[in-house]
Amino acid sequence: MTTALKTKTITVTKKDGVAEIHMHVNKTNAYDLEYYKELNAAIDDIRFDNDVKVVVLMSDMPKFFSAGANINFLKASEPRFKTQFCLFCNETLDKIARSPQIWIACLEGHTVGGGLEMALACDLRFMGDEAGKIGLPEVTLGVLAGTGGTQRLARQVGHSKALDMNLTGETLSPQEALDIKLVDRLFPQKETRAKTLEYARKIASSATYATSNIKLSIMNGKEMPLNVAIRYEGELQNLLFRSQDAQEGLSAFIEKRPANWTGQ
Repeated sequence: MTTALKTKTITVTKKDGVAEIHMHVNKTNAYDLEYYKELNAAIDDIRFDNDVKVVVLMSDMPKFFSAGANINFLKASEPRFKTQFCLFCNETLDKIARSPQIWIACLEGHTVGGGLEMALACDLRFMGDEAGKIGLPEVTLGVLAGTGGTQRLARQVGHSKALDMNLTGETLSPQEALDIKLVDRLFPQKETRAKTLEYARKIASSATYATSNIKLSIMNGKEMPLNVAIRYEGELQNLLFRSQDAQEGLSAFIEKRPANWTGQ
């Protein structure tokens, strides 16, 4: 595996269509503006890399995915700066949501506050069954989850459950998170990373022109009225019908052989 990028807070590696973003900000991955600038640069690099089909966001810290924003950093910042910081974070996370690559958050430790908001911006969330707590405790600081926590959580688990979680600040266990569909898969703790990467490699070796359009159809379509979203889905399907992969997939099915996907 070759290292594509290493900074103070993250390391990015790429291999066989899968990019891994490893966070190593500090022992809890409590971040500040420097981290988000480095994450933003990594996202831009990945989005322009045609070879990357799937991205896995993970932590190199043993007990934390991320504890969210560094409280001391926020306390020392004046209100206008904090507002611009949240805006920059939101713009960065929206790049994840709008990227054609499939993004997976691999949650092997506590995932709270802004850490959960990062995970919510990803397309899928896979968690270890002993990973710790997950939730949005911002109300205990007298604020709200301002980098997508109120909005993406509501779209993920429903408005009433999102309201309950945000109002109380209570955190959930991995099993409780799975039960409300906050996370998509729960793995034995020691197998979480391996299972996540196995899934990522499987998607990266599949019909990736189709998978990227499936993501765009679902993620963009959910913000549209149904009749408009159906038309949008149809336009993406029209693109796929004209692709090399579609011709290969149909031929492989008829000829009863594995498809040779090119992503085109």
